[in-house]
Amino acid sequence: MDARMNRRGLLRGLGAVSGAVLVSGAVARAQQVGGATPAPAPAASSNAGEKKPWYELGFLDDPVLENQLLHYLAAVYSAQADVGEVLDTGRRVDAADKYSWPREWVATADRVRGMGDASLARGRRISAGHAFLRAANYYRAALIHHPEPNDPEVVTIGRHAVKTYDQAIALLEFPVQPVRIPYEDTTLPGYFWRSPRARGNAPILIFFQGRDAWPEESKYLIDGALERGYHALIFHGPGQGMAIREQGLPFRADWERVVSPVIDYALRIPGVDAKRIIVMGSSMGGSLAPRAAAFDSRIYICIANPGVLSWNAAMLTQFEQLFPEALALLDTDPAAFDATMYELMKGVPLYDWYMRDAMHKHGAETPSQLLHELSAFDSTAIACKIRCRTLVMDGTEEAYSVGQAKQLYDALTCPKEYMLFDATDTGLLHCQEGAQAVANHRMFDWVDGQL
Repeated sequence: MDARMNRRGLLRGLGAVSGAVLVSGAVARAQQVGGATPAPAPAASSNAGEKKPWYELGFLDDPVLENQLLHYLAAVYSAQADVGEVLDTGRRVDAADKYSWPREWVATADRVRGMGDASLARGRRISAGHAFLRAANYYRAALIHHPEPNDPEVVTIGRHAVKTYDQAIALLEFPVQPVRIPYEDTTLPGYFWRSPRARGNAPILIFFQGRDAWPEESKYLIDGALERGYHALIFHGPGQGMAIREQGLPFRADWERVVSPVIDYALRIPGVDAKRIIVMGSSMGGSLAPRAAAFDSRIYICIANPGVLSWNAAMLTQFEQLFPEALALLDTDPAAFDATMYELMKGVPLYDWYMRDAMHKHGAETPSQLLHELSAFDSTAIACKIRCRTLVMDGTEEAYSVGQAKQLYDALTCPKEYMLFDATDTGLLHCQEGAQAVANHRMFDWVDGQL
């Protein structure tokens, strides 16, 4: 089903003023149109007879799950997935059963891990390593859409992902080592990749993800950096990966206080060129990387994919379109806003997943508190402070922060580049999903030119 039609249909249903009328109307119409979400996948034209675009897989009657399935299918490019394993898992998922997604991905991960265990028992290290590499990614897939972030199995699945990934990189003898980066009174988990092609002190790509994915999932970026002689350092920041699931560290808006300790750590690594530090954030990270660049002058290049000037504005736009009357209650009657949102969550599983997941990752106890937390994620006032060379990436079918990349680009006064992907190069989706080769090609060509 067309995700944009879902949203339009839902908007038509939000005509009531407040209270039970708003709730029942919104829920009923949301169910009628398939349960639109504040983060819909991009969609095809609604013209009769026109072919659907290649990125509409048609496996699941749920635009968010479809988008997430494509994310893991794209991991085939970096050997972290296999086509059959991903599509078979997708076919088994029942969108009407909220636990089906994590259950089926764990089943696939367990099976593939079993293949690795069997190979390892026979001394087949390479086969075992590749199986563990895929299994780790499938465990991570189970967590990207888990309905209950506080379920004890979330930490267990996360630990399986870490263990199998560590087994894989050891068996495959990748040039990488797990690290713990000092951060306030604790540490952040990460991995340092040393490029075998580096000559002398080399640039380093410091990379982090956004709200949902783990940086390990973007191995295609790491591979691209290593091939070009750059080192890479990836980490789980507050609100991300195991930092939120195992350590309970929620997101924070002042992301420079996260990135600066990571840079401190990177500069202590032999072979890292202190004058060529590249900081890149993907998805929600496209709003966090510019924030860090505004306050840390050691960053030589900042890459935002996609660029986001105000993550708060992007999220509010989604809420304003989906829940206009409910949002009007936020400042005047937060309790009524919360009550309305909870009722909507009961009626539409996608709303329930999004709100529970977002509240957990931001350390918010209620929907109203979440939106107040998000208000700090805005770089409008500080974008002018960025002095490093900055690449702002964008796609013509960006679905989560529409228009934000161009707004960030226009607000920048530093050396800058706006890189737009579209249907002709297939990189049109959020973070060039399904077009990793194209993304690496264009992005690293630009980076090479700056270095």
